[in-house]
Amino acid sequence: MPVDFEKKHHGDSAFARSSFSEVVTVKGPGTLLFLAGIGAEDADDPAGGVRHPGDACAQARYAFEKAARLLATHGATMSDIVKITAYLVDVRDRPHYQAARKEALAGVVALPAHTFLVVSNLARPGMLVEIDIVAATA
Repeated sequence: MPVDFEKKHHGDSAFARSSFSEVVTVKGPGTLLFLAGIGAEDADDPAGGVRHPGDACAQARYAFEKAARLLATHGATMSDIVKITAYLVDVRDRPHYQAARKEALAGVVALPAHTFLVVSNLARPGMLVEIDIVAATA
């Protein structure tokens, strides 16, 4: 018996609609959700202006809040995250990022796989933190 397969691309933020899919869902026996790099771009600003300039902790918190909303829109929670890749432009902001990540994943029993990278720049000037997330639901 063939397994049903469905792949959908979603973009809810005004600034992302013409540039990339914020979430890609793949349904089969389960559903995989691939969230595009999420940073402090204002989800309601068509130009994608960056919120919280100069504050890596606030940018990370906002990114995780956006991720939680995107996951919820597609029937998933923070507990469904299986992989996070974090990109920061300054390694000295790592403790701030880690504090925001700990808050975002509070109550999650099985923490996701995690990769932490330091890069020279991110998608938009002023972005200090960006996260990629993969989630899976049954």
